[in-house]
Amino acid sequence: MAAPDPKVFRNYDIRALVPELVDESSEYFGKVGAQDTYQAPLSPDEVEEIGKGLADFFGEPQVAIGYDARISGPAWAAALARGLNAQGVDVLDIGRATTDTVYYVSGKYGIPAVEITASHSPKELNGMKIVRAGARVVGMGSGMEELRDLVMGGNFKPVTVLGSVTSKDILGDYVDHLMSFIDVGAIKPFKIVADAGNGVGGLPAAGIFGRMAQLSVTNLFFEPDGRFPNHGPNPFERENIEQLVEEVVAQKADFGVAWDGDADRVFFVDELGNPISGDFITTLVARHFLARNPGASIVYDLRASWAVADWVTRLGGNPIAERVGHSYIKQTMRAQNGVFGGEVSGHYYFRDHYYADNGFIPLLSILQMLSEQDITMSSLVASLGSYYISGEINSTVKSTESVIQRIKETYSDADQHYRDGISVEYPDWHFNVRPSANDPLVRLNLEARSQADMEARRDEVLALIRS
Repeated sequence: MAAPDPKVFRNYDIRALVPELVDESSEYFGKVGAQDTYQAPLSPDEVEEIGKGLADFFGEPQVAIGYDARISGPAWAAALARGLNAQGVDVLDIGRATTDTVYYVSGKYGIPAVEITASHSPKELNGMKIVRAGARVVGMGSGMEELRDLVMGGNFKPVTVLGSVTSKDILGDYVDHLMSFIDVGAIKPFKIVADAGNGVGGLPAAGIFGRMAQLSVTNLFFEPDGRFPNHGPNPFERENIEQLVEEVVAQKADFGVAWDGDADRVFFVDELGNPISGDFITTLVARHFLARNPGASIVYDLRASWAVADWVTRLGGNPIAERVGHSYIKQTMRAQNGVFGGEVSGHYYFRDHYYADNGFIPLLSILQMLSEQDITMSSLVASLGSYYISGEINSTVKSTESVIQRIKETYSDADQHYRDGISVEYPDWHFNVRPSANDPLVRLNLEARSQADMEARRDEVLALIRS
């Protein structure tokens, strides 16, 4: 069989086009196979080759496979299993599942695992998130290059005994694991609107809500459907949370919650329908875990608001800034025994979830905080104090390198570092500009000491980026 295009092996995962899902309405129409296409195609036969490479890469007798709601998921899961089986590796098939469920299986059973997903990307894409035994991430710098070279080389180890496939329903055990993070009896009655966006987040969410009769929950789009017919699978884009906001306000709910396509990211709106930045959720959950783990390390991404480091320091914790991306955050959490980690993008990581990201423990933590403090969601956020952030702003540019150079020269009097794009630090404002790992964009995150100054500085930097 032919090897896949090496472009599918990315910084954090495998990501590719599914050619049969590209129609005339797609942004990828007419671009499949083009040399300048940002997303390379991947066929089931090529997925099978990746399975063979994973068998040699892992060197383990069993690998778990799960898949999200995407239309190509079952076919890719079967192809991946064929490749693993052909190399003598047994497959534990957990079926349709969230990415954090796959991490749980990898951690609990001590086996490598693969979630077939393209996360929050459009329906025409699919991919794989890969972990070694114990949910140890595979990315560039942690094995992805080795896997790519194995697959591209195609010289797989000879075997005499083929592997087999065993199916297992893990959802009940996984919900048990999640519920261990809170005191269920202490949770007060709340009215919640929850939006799974036709991804797989509704699977654990239904199990969680089913164990808390005191909650009144309106479920939006809990039925998995890889066409994503109601809105896109990325709740961090405003157009994808309009129905959530409307329902929260109309029902006078206490808050709203939404998950991305594979549910390893979670997003919140308060009782007024206002979106809550990932910086602030990181800070709130950090406070929650520091109250239970005094002096613990908290890892956060370097784009974040000053709020994170301010509160972690104030509470006696150890704030550790790390570059963006789950592979970097997880490695640092393991090295520092961090109890919790958070990213602006809505990824949240937990030591007691095998140092992996989880889209449901933040929800449970918020429920516990609101119950203990007996305040509204907006008041909980307001308790952090006043911080003025731009949110993440994307720009398509001709040359990332030129943008970085212009910023470097323009703000040469500031403290600068280049761990992830360029970060610029002044006493009264700071920002980061970095290229996206998954899209042809640069991303700006900026913060200042007042709303007016933030807006002025934001516009100033955006003009420089887009010039």
